[in-house]
Amino acid sequence: MRTSAASLKASLAGYCFGGFWFVLLPAALVLALFAWCGSPGAWAAELAVSVRDQRVPAAIVLFTLAEMLLYHFRYWLPFAGRVAALGPPGLGREVREEHHHAVQFLEQTERLLRQKRSQLARQLPPSAHELIARCLADLRSSLAARPFDREAARTAFRAAQGAVQQHLSGHRKSESRRTLESLLAAVGLALALRALVFEAFRIPSGSMLPTLQIGDHIFVNKLHYGPRLPFTDLRVLPRLPPERADVIVFEFPDDDPRNERQDFVKRVIALPGDVLEANQGHPIINGWPVPYCRAGRYQYGKNDGRPFEWAELDVEFLGDLAYLTLYAEEVDSGTEGPFLVGPGEVYVMGDNRNDSLDSRRWHHGAGGGVPYSNLRGRASRVWLPAARWMLPIMGVPQLPEGMPAELTGGVAACLAARPAQTFPPPPVPRPGTGPLG
Repeated sequence: MRTSAASLKASLAGYCFGGFWFVLLPAALVLALFAWCGSPGAWAAELAVSVRDQRVPAAIVLFTLAEMLLYHFRYWLPFAGRVAALGPPGLGREVREEHHHAVQFLEQTERLLRQKRSQLARQLPPSAHELIARCLADLRSSLAARPFDREAARTAFRAAQGAVQQHLSGHRKSESRRTLESLLAAVGLALALRALVFEAFRIPSGSMLPTLQIGDHIFVNKLHYGPRLPFTDLRVLPRLPPERADVIVFEFPDDDPRNERQDFVKRVIALPGDVLEANQGHPIINGWPVPYCRAGRYQYGKNDGRPFEWAELDVEFLGDLAYLTLYAEEVDSGTEGPFLVGPGEVYVMGDNRNDSLDSRRWHHGAGGGVPYSNLRGRASRVWLPAARWMLPIMGVPQLPEGMPAELTGGVAACLAARPAQTFPPPPVPRPGTGPLG
């Protein structure tokens, strides 16, 4: 019973030690970096912008670097002497470090022998196999001996190192090489996740209010439409076109190569072959007005220093989804379109209909779609700020915290009164693409 209790206590100490130093502390360092990026010095302004724009890859790399640095100095950390995984408790730091180094050497060598069993059987004579096996067995016994005999362990360790160096030197990796490979693997993982799986974006404007607030940080799922192979327009297992009402992130389809590439976030309204119009910002697809329900008056602030403004808050229904839209009061946007959506593209609109640079206004008002090749992915969840952590972007519409009760009640009433018909009629085949005359 005492042995079991002592073992449990040692395991608990190890979990607490590892959890704090190798999980909580690196995570705190990552958060501290992000906080610093909010107000960096002039010398690091460009670095701060890069970190803010690509938080997930930056977090992976920084977390890995912190882990490697802490692991290098693990025996100097407070309470390391109580962790059995770092060597027999009760011994000096240098002795425990030697013990742990020998354990790592033993485990790595045994792993190497298992992985390259067939190759080594052909290359090494039986006498070499016997020597290595005997030296490793002696080292294992000396490390497990209690009380621990430092000199006997040193002798066994030197003998095992000599045998391995003599017969397996060409197969073992140096410590510096393993460290470099770990760092490169972390960088490669971060880049692969960013390129193929998901990416983090920050919302800089109010064009998608109230669905996305200014300053929101969102995850974009790059797998949803099929990941695009780097440096090509090819997609793996593409699921195209996007569905109506999807919130997508895409590269702005600007024909002028002098303009800097920009990523936009908008909502898909019309698909290839559709004819899109807008009356006072309300979309009409193939002659069918998209149904909506007024939920109340919404006050919001501009991101350019202008005062707060009032807007009509609507719940719009398109396909299987419902979402919130804003229409600034006393703004007459008139009738826009009709636009014919061409093959291989979708037309998009911002949820803040009177304050959005979207398909209706591209190409000097002639209209334009988002080519499939420009798709970055579908917006998935908000992950910052904390009050909106992991809020689904494509889920049930939700107002920001602090909204008046009559407004949240109006949204709930609109959702309860969902119309029966929320799918537009199929498009009528027409020749050509672009705006209709």
